[in-house]
Amino acid sequence: MIDSDIALRSATPEDQKFLRAVFASTRTDELAALGDTSMIESFVSMQFDVQERVYRTAYPTAENRIIFLGERPIGRMLVDRTADTITLVDIGLLSEFRNRRIGSLLVGRLIDEAAAARKSVRLSVFKFNRAVRLYERLGFFKVSEDASYIQMQWVATSIIIAKDAN
Repeated sequence: MIDSDIALRSATPEDQKFLRAVFASTRTDELAALGDTSMIESFVSMQFDVQERVYRTAYPTAENRIIFLGERPIGRMLVDRTADTITLVDIGLLSEFRNRRIGSLLVGRLIDEAAAARKSVRLSVFKFNRAVRLYERLGFFKVSEDASYIQMQWVATSIIIAKDAN
């Protein structure tokens, strides 16, 4: 896999079934406990619909993108941009495409964009998600946390220096 193999395109209404599959694949550990296939499908459907409503309400201008490896859709990335901050609202890859540095590459692209624009990057991650270590390796630090989630931020050194000088 090389950088040019990974592409993004805007999600369309026709992508809902795929987005639901990505959502389900990121929750396999939680879903295994349910056992019953019809219970799993019902749970996934309900939780996905709730998550989508929350995202639309909290981030109405966020870019909802489908991640491609070559011609194959493999995940989703939801990013909200404001004057000062890029927020990685959600990133998810189908299970067979995890641990291949694709997430690192995409988050790295956001960091590069933020550095060039003198912005910070923010995200929220489930505190027991293995991705916490990835974000720390990429330079994110914990801003706050609650019972379930850690809010993290990446800030370019030049931004810190500029703010300290004021």
